[in-house]
Amino acid sequence: MPHYLISGHLPDNFDPSTITETMVSDIHALNAEMDAAGIRLFAGGLEPAGMAKTLRVQTNGEVIVTDGPYLEAREHVGGLTVIEAADMEEALAWARKAVASSRMPAEVRGIFYVPRPGLEA
Repeated sequence: MPHYLISGHLPDNFDPSTITETMVSDIHALNAEMDAAGIRLFAGGLEPAGMAKTLRVQTNGEVIVTDGPYLEAREHVGGLTVIEAADMEEALAWARKAVASSRMPAEVRGIFYVPRPGLEA
């Protein structure tokens, strides 16, 4: 079955103190529903974008590491869930529930997956 990434987006000035117990309860309930449906492969929140490290290859082949996110933006990915779904429509149905429970906008993208040689998908 295809895999999909549901990435939740937060503003750079996100205040974690705005997370309510109801939101946390709703997120846990959705995770339990996904687990019961057998579609959730992984879910987790991310550290603030300011704690990110970016790696870039230089023309001489050296890889440098800098502080901060790769892109300058007003929003960043705040959390992610990887699911198995029959198609994009099913993934969107789950993403709607994720947006409702987390109160943050989300993006859904299919994951291009190529198994290691000798392994089946």
